[in-house]
Amino acid sequence: MSKEEMRNEKLYQTTMHIARKMLNVGIISEEEYRRVDKIFLEKYNPVFGTLFSDTR
Repeated sequence: MSKEEMRNEKLYQTTMHIARKMLNVGIISEEEYRRVDKIFLEKYNPVFGTLFSDTR
């Protein structure tokens, strides 16, 4: 895994961790969470993140 792939993976995982927390406390809806996931999958194209994505 290249440095850029690792960076993108960390950014995606961190972003989605925050989004999950927001979902769990009711700040965003399930639909908004799925939109966020889709946007950041496209932006970061994570290597391992797609295994954990909720939009598959």
